[in-house]
Amino acid sequence: MSQSTISFAASSGKPMSGWLSLPDGNPGERYPGLLMIYEVFGLTEEMKRIARRLSENGYAVLIPDILNRPGPRAFCVLNAARTVLRGRGRELDDLAFAREFLESRPEVDPKRLGVMGFCLGGGFTVLLASSGYFRASAPFYADVPKAEGRLKGTCPTVASFGGKDKRLLPSAERLEKTLTHLGVPHDVKIYPDAGHGFMNEHSGFYAEKILPWLPVHLGYHEPSAEDSWKRLLDFFKAHLN
Repeated sequence: MSQSTISFAASSGKPMSGWLSLPDGNPGERYPGLLMIYEVFGLTEEMKRIARRLSENGYAVLIPDILNRPGPRAFCVLNAARTVLRGRGRELDDLAFAREFLESRPEVDPKRLGVMGFCLGGGFTVLLASSGYFRASAPFYADVPKAEGRLKGTCPTVASFGGKDKRLLPSAERLEKTLTHLGVPHDVKIYPDAGHGFMNEHSGFYAEKILPWLPVHLGYHEPSAEDSWKRLLDFFKAHLN
């Protein structure tokens, strides 16, 4: 397996950096490609760890660094959140360029693309799932649009939410109801003992001592995370392999 920092042309015409993780394999072999969109903490070692685990299971993974821009970090996050709410904006344009870069890689089968993301990235994942470019999507603890029309054309979706993350429970219920009504193959699960960010193993004082006490109960929850991994890999195997 190989992991490396890469760059590709973004919507501004300037290079955008990212992280590319590729499985070990035979020369000329092509793999399903995953566009992975990170949470508000950015391109952390934890995101790279998740990409590595995906590659160990046979996926080529690209994490575009969409928040790596000039200016205060909080301003970049706010702009990205606005893009999710509006359903249009520079970050979505950049993600389109990232997808094109991923599917152009010789290691990737462009007919087998998936998209996944966490928190902020989960919101982008929900939007991109209906773009027509992906065969499967996996949003984690994502905001889901209230208008059903914005989800028409959604690809098969496996989604995960924490039951203690009360703010996003309506999104989980809305996603289940809408995908059922639209006839989209899906697996939406709420983990009652988990909070926001339960899939991600963050470290450090802030992550370990402060975040778990926030109303969203942010923190890693191993039983929920491992069950999510199993559901995710089974779903991708069915729809991307």
